[in-house]
Amino acid sequence: MSNVLKYHSAKDLGKVDSPFEVRFDMNASRKRKNTKPKGFFEKLKEQRNQRKADRAKQTDRKTDILKKTGSGIVTLLLVILPPAVCFYLMECYSHNPFAVVRPWAQFFNIVLFELVTVFLFVLTGKLKAAHRIVYIAAMIYGIANSYVVRFRTNPIVPWDIFSWKTAVSVADNYDFMPDTRMVVVTLVFFAAIVLFRFIKVKVTCLVFWKRLIPAALVAVVLSLFAGTLQQENFQNSHRLYNKLFTPVYMTDVDGMAVTFVMNLAYMSIDKPEHYSAAEAQAVLDSYGEDGAMSEKSGSKAEEDDTQKEEDLPNIIVMMNESFSDLSVLGDFETNEDYMPFIHSLEQGEKNTVTGMLNVSVCGGNTANTEFEFLTGNTMAFLPQGSIPYQQYINGDLKALPDYLKTLGYQTIATHPYNAGGWERDTVYPMLGFNESVFKDDYVNSQYVRQYISDESCVDKIIEFYENKEKDAPLFVFNVTMQNHGGYQDQYGNFTPDISVKDSTNFSLQQYLSLVKLSDSALEHLISYFEEADEKTVIVFFGDHQPSDAVASTVLAKNGMSWNHLTEEQQKLRYQVPYVVWANYDIGEETGADTSVNYLAAEVLERAGVPLDEYRSYLLHLKSEYPVISAVRTVKADGSEVRASDEKDEMDIYRKLQYYELFDHGTVN
Repeated sequence: MSNVLKYHSAKDLGKVDSPFEVRFDMNASRKRKNTKPKGFFEKLKEQRNQRKADRAKQTDRKTDILKKTGSGIVTLLLVILPPAVCFYLMECYSHNPFAVVRPWAQFFNIVLFELVTVFLFVLTGKLKAAHRIVYIAAMIYGIANSYVVRFRTNPIVPWDIFSWKTAVSVADNYDFMPDTRMVVVTLVFFAAIVLFRFIKVKVTCLVFWKRLIPAALVAVVLSLFAGTLQQENFQNSHRLYNKLFTPVYMTDVDGMAVTFVMNLAYMSIDKPEHYSAAEAQAVLDSYGEDGAMSEKSGSKAEEDDTQKEEDLPNIIVMMNESFSDLSVLGDFETNEDYMPFIHSLEQGEKNTVTGMLNVSVCGGNTANTEFEFLTGNTMAFLPQGSIPYQQYINGDLKALPDYLKTLGYQTIATHPYNAGGWERDTVYPMLGFNESVFKDDYVNSQYVRQYISDESCVDKIIEFYENKEKDAPLFVFNVTMQNHGGYQDQYGNFTPDISVKDSTNFSLQQYLSLVKLSDSALEHLISYFEEADEKTVIVFFGDHQPSDAVASTVLAKNGMSWNHLTEEQQKLRYQVPYVVWANYDIGEETGADTSVNYLAAEVLERAGVPLDEYRSYLLHLKSEYPVISAVRTVKADGSEVRASDEKDEMDIYRKLQYYELFDHGTVN
């Protein structure tokens, strides 16, 4: 029964829902009787308990703040520490980064890794995913760079992407057995990638499309930072090494990531300062038949040229794969002479010119030596490691074969390997070759190891000569393949017969034995044309020296370390022998050192073949700069300078090369 009685006033009787209501609580008096006033001590105790409760709440709030702060610090460390570790791990594939990479360069490499990681973190929303992507990419790049340096001496550069087909085609020829350093570093990479599974940091507040905005902002910051690294003033002020002609040293002291970003600036070629196509053509005109710089003019020149064109010589060029004389690096003793025929020619033979040829590549990138010889251009004005065949030639070029065609020559390029290597099957016609002959056209050829021999190349050249067009001089450009690296494997069809005293380096023994075969092939070629009825000039030279795996022994015997060469010692790795021989009078000379860009013009002049404007200019330039390559530039007084620092005549050459290669010479 309810203890509350309700009373309605009389005037509200009959109304259903009256707002006026009087309540009588029957227990009210009982409640009042049970209520006692609190004493002093009870109030004091109550206040004490309240203060304790307040303090407890305050402590809980501080604990929450500390927990959140601690969690934030841990998260921050999980974001920034792994990218820094990744940089040092990747560098460990090649060296000790703490001792080799310069301080500022270390910092900038870490910044690059941090920015890439943050970008991926924001984009994927998962920190462990970002770290794993960066670590896997760094591990693959570090391993690939180690192998590239081992096989071709120079490290990876951005434009290597254009050469992937060529790299794949010769990959089977190399030994990919990892060394201890590579195994240890790779295991550490894998351990880190596995441990990232414990990282639970995620971006939960934004859906994917909303994360694109902060990701784009990070990408902008990354691009701006990369652009800053490519500024020469910034590089100099922060001790970043920016000399492209020593790529191994540059990669070592600047770090792989920073070097890669710096090299990206050279993916395209800018016009030389104050360049004018009209002025470039005017310079070439001055070296033309009636030009101010021409040695001949008028009817006498026409008469002489007509006389020469009636009896133009055949020109046979044999650019021999990896052919070099490693004695240029220092002394070493072998059981027998590994190039007896060439060494005899270097003593001074009739109608023979010999010397050292300065090239722009070492251990690989054969196509660049081809490019310099056939065009007269120099790699000194192009990014180190770039491949003009694949990057810059996209139309018909006024190269040596194209010019010789105007004189009535039948022009043939031949290479006993895959047509697509360095995109030769595309480039050769653009250079002016009438015919390109590759591996499939070499029938019943002799093989040395797994490559067509130099003797078979000689046989093919003789075949071209015996079947050439009547009354047309022949120009053959042969790029051999026999001596291609690597040299560590043994073969049933080839047994090395050259040994080096106090050395067990099998790669060196095999390489020198291959060189001896090339030397013999050249002797066969010259012996044949000694008896030929037609005037013939033979040009023989190597494209580059072999890899460090071969040269390291010779360097060590002479107090040098292959991976710690000084700038002067490094230049020795870019010299190969060359021979120009003829079966008619061209004069004799020994020690006639030159560089590849000049060689074709010198051959034409010695052979009595008229010169075009560009090659006439090159002979003029040689009188001031006898050697120009990507590695060294020598002035007439013997002093060495950097081509990039030279002005006046070098500026003219730089503009003419741009004109020939990008403006006038190429027809798009």
